[in-house]
This record gives sequence, C-alpha cells and structure tokens, in this order.
Amino acid sequence: MDGNGRWAHERGLPRLKGHERGAESVRAVTEECVALGVNYLTLYAFSTENWKRPGDEVSGLWILLEHFLDLELPTMMKNGVRLKTIGRTNELPEQTQRRLADAIAATANNPATTLILALNYSSRTELADAARALCIKAAAGQLDPASVTPEVLAAELYTADYPDPDLLIRTSGELRLSNFLLWQLSYAEFYITPKLWPDFDKEDLRAAVYEFQKRQRRFGGL
Repeated sequence: MDGNGRWAHERGLPRLKGHERGAESVRAVTEECVALGVNYLTLYAFSTENWKRPGDEVSGLWILLEHFLDLELPTMMKNGVRLKTIGRTNELPEQTQRRLADAIAATANNPATTLILALNYSSRTELADAARALCIKAAAGQLDPASVTPEVLAAELYTADYPDPDLLIRTSGELRLSNFLLWQLSYAEFYITPKLWPDFDKEDLRAAVYEFQKRQRRFGGL
C-alpha cells in the first residue's frame, strides 16, 4: 500500500494524515473483495524496516491501527470478513497485540474474505524463521534433512494456512517487491498502477482484477 506519505506531502499535510486516508482505501478495497468473491486479501501494512521511521510516525501508526480495528469490527462482522495477521506481531506494542487478538477472535468464524495484515513482516525474516524451525526439528531427530522439499519448507512459513497469491497489486508506480512474500509470489501476476494508495478505490481494484482475468498463466508450462 504505497504512497500514503507522498499523498500527504503533495497536500501539505502530516504523513499520518496520509495513513489515515489510506485506511479508508483499506475499507473500500476489503468491501469490494467481498463483493467480488475474493477469498484472500493480504495487505502489507508494516514491514520490519518501517521501524526506522520517526518514532512519532510509528507510534501514530499503531494508534491508527487500533482505531481502525475498533471502527471497522462491526463492518467486518456484517460483511463476513475474517481477520488474520502474518509477521512477528509479538514485537508490536502490547495494547496493539491485544486489540488484534480480540478482532481475530471475534471474526474467526466469518465465512467471506480473509483479510491478512502483514505486520512487522519481512519475507527474508519469514524464510529465516522457517529454516530455523526445520533445523530444530532435524536436530531433534524429527526431520530427515534429505526429506526437505518446497512443500515441507512452505509448511513452516507464516502463510502455511493460506494459498499463494494470484495477483500482486503495487500502487504508486513502484517496481519492486520490497521484501514482500518473496516465496509466495513466485507465479503471481503483477499489476502496477501509478495511483497512490489513498486514491486507490473500488473501481481501481476492479480494473486490476479485469486485467488479471485477461492474463494467460502457464506456471512454467506451455
């Protein structure tokens, strides 16, 4: 979800105002995913590298997330949205962890779109954590290293319970993965838009899905 800061800068506003406006796009896109029958929506909300940002912005982001959860929980329940997270969420502020846990528990049985927030997420860290877990099992005699396949490794990733993404949407014209789902995006289709995330709306999502529907996916075959 790129472009919140630039959106605010262009308007002479504090960066957090861009994040606030970006939260409205989260609501719109999630609701449209429900309408379109999209089963999984993963949003890169906070990377491990984002801790390098100014402290007041980082603190403001956690407050904004908590406010978003409080505000949007009734809508998620109404629309059948199930909330999940990936990343090292145990390193988030305790109050934020509690709010997330409450929202995840409340929406656990919702049958529509699963909204996955990538929080304190890094794909390289995810792969390192998965490799560490396999090493621990091997050292304990629970795993034969010769039996490690892509499927065995994938089962240790944060996303073990979810399918690989079909479509990656990158806003603000950026042309890089930025340490996001490096393993899982191996065969995803990319859609790049110059729009900043706070300006990305339901119509933009539909345009991305329409473009995806025109792609031919061969997965390495003919």
